[in-house]
Amino acid sequence: MQQKGNFLKSTFAEIIQHNLPAEIYTWLQDKALLIREEKNAGQLNLTFAAVPRKTGKQLIQFSLEEHDKLKQVHSEYAINGWTIDRLCRVWMLLQVDSSDKENYFRKLETLFKAAEMNELVALYSALPGFDYAEDWQKQCADGIRSNIGIVLEAIMYNNPYPNQYLSEQAWNQLVMKAFFTDKDVKRIIGLDERANKELASILIDYANERWAAHRVVNPQLWRLVTKFIHAENFANIEKAFNSADLSEKKAAALAAFYSHYQPAKDLLENDIELKFAIKENKLNWNAL
Repeated sequence: MQQKGNFLKSTFAEIIQHNLPAEIYTWLQDKALLIREEKNAGQLNLTFAAVPRKTGKQLIQFSLEEHDKLKQVHSEYAINGWTIDRLCRVWMLLQVDSSDKENYFRKLETLFKAAEMNELVALYSALPGFDYAEDWQKQCADGIRSNIGIVLEAIMYNNPYPNQYLSEQAWNQLVMKAFFTDKDVKRIIGLDERANKELASILIDYANERWAAHRVVNPQLWRLVTKFIHAENFANIEKAFNSADLSEKKAAALAAFYSHYQPAKDLLENDIELKFAIKENKLNWNAL
């Protein structure tokens, strides 16, 4: 993980440098040196709080080359939509010396406990670069319980940490929280590879609750049910496929097409046009 942190430090430094005036970039470099060398967390705490006043909060600009370079962390990792203060804060967090594990955790956990909304966004955004990666699972799981939208998005959107390290239970909680709070589920890394039987069951119950309340079901829900369609839940797929809502019908068609359950596959014979669109990749999960 230290190698990943070092890669992010150097790449973020490049992006920061051409997003800030030279004197502010120098200020950041000076503070980073103090943070790396200090035993306590005085400079870290002061600088972390002061960053927005120094850098401003404008959206960052970066090149396609820099965007692609970050794919080395994960193919879906992205910092699109980040502000300069968020990026600088994340970069600053990655400067903390991790050679003393107990002290390292003390410094960062103190920030988590005292952080306001935008500071939490930076802290959770920094998870992919933190050392002792597996030991941050509980902190990440705690963040999923937040009711602050932008904090949840920092954990969920294009962040490789949850996919790589969360337990199945915590992962399922993250995905369900995304549905409950109407987040852009497609931006969760690992959505398909971490689909599981328990989550599929929970999601079908959730869909039934939505239907009972005459509410729309997010079409991405059926994406996570695809591998687990069987005789007991097939009626739900049929209901979605026969829905008057076109997005839900398309989602059910995709689920049926990629299912291993033959009756689901046979369902597509009722709409050859949809089946053809899927086979030609004109209809896929990212298009919904």
